Amino acid sequence: MNTTIGIESLPAPLRSSAQLRQLFEHGLADMLEADVLGAFVLVLANACYEQAMFERLRQPLRVAFERWCRRFDEGDAHAVDAAIDDVTVFRAVRAAGFDALGVTDWRRVGPWQLQFNALRALRPARASAARISGLQRAFDADGFHFNKPFLRREVLWEGAFAGTALRLLYNKFPFAELHGLLVPDPGACLPQFLTHRYHALAWRLLEQCSEALPGAGLAYNALGAQASVNHLHFQLFVRGDDRYPIEAAEWQHNGGEQIYPVPVGRFTDAELAWATLSRLHELQQPYNLIYRPGVLYVVLRAAQGTVAAADWSMGFAWAELAGAITLSDAQVFATIGNDDVTTQMACHAAHDEAKAALRL
Repeated sequence: MNTTIGIESLPAPLRSSAQLRQLFEHGLADMLEADVLGAFVLVLANACYEQAMFERLRQPLRVAFERWCRRFDEGDAHAVDAAIDDVTVFRAVRAAGFDALGVTDWRRVGPWQLQFNALRALRPARASAARISGLQRAFDADGFHFNKPFLRREVLWEGAFAGTALRLLYNKFPFAELHGLLVPDPGACLPQFLTHRYHALAWRLLEQCSEALPGAGLAYNALGAQASVNHLHFQLFVRGDDRYPIEAAEWQHNGGEQIYPVPVGRFTDAELAWATLSRLHELQQPYNLIYRPGVLYVVLRAAQGTVAAADWSMGFAWAELAGAITLSDAQVFATIGNDDVTTQMACHAAHDEAKAALRL
């Protein structure tokens, strides 16, 4: 892959960590002025992910919170008739009190990273838990997708890279740093099914922004692997110097001796990686992907809806199978152990016959 193209070829938000963060936080502050309850919920959930971001936005958030409280008390239609999911979240926040809000808490058990975020715990259930057969469905213009007019306010940036139109949206309930949804060629209305073109785009984009944006990565949930929206998209995150557990040197897929709980292939060649993904498509084998500059982790997993989930599980998508577990109960967060996490991860492993695609 060619990495010699200058930084000016990168999408503006990806030219530096400072530039992305400034755009990210300024966009959140501007969104607080929107006359839409869902916009307030999005800003609150994003601010509560990081302590520093929450402190910078605390005062405008408090002002907006008090304004929405008054609007509910007055029976304002923008409040009481807002989307039921947003109303439910706001009422839960109000019942707890603004000053009771906390930011993401982290804990490590064995090799795994646990996170508890009270705001994300309020996130409504999604269809990503439903059982799905196959890796491809036709795009549904009447269903939820990223071209919906009401999502315009959630667009962080639009532009192009390598001749491909890109749209970057906020993740309403983030579980990663500077977490966004990157939609290639949004107007083409493509389903959540990866093709060689967009695999190559993701690989090239990360290779070229590796120096400008340390810690950047893209993740992908295939249909049947916890994808909740059938509109082609990747999830952008920036972790700085931190790494996901799946990236640790101790695991066999990274040259170590330890066996990871689910089958993982690690690829440093984009075309060899694509040959494997193409084979997985032929086999109708669900998978999750984590792209890093020059590296792709391919996780073979059981199809969603086929595994008996633990009571504490919020679902196992790319981040959970990469070893970063989001929890919705503070007590579970405080008491869950290494064996609990490892066992639940192993339950999501693909069947043995699928491992042949990774030559495991």
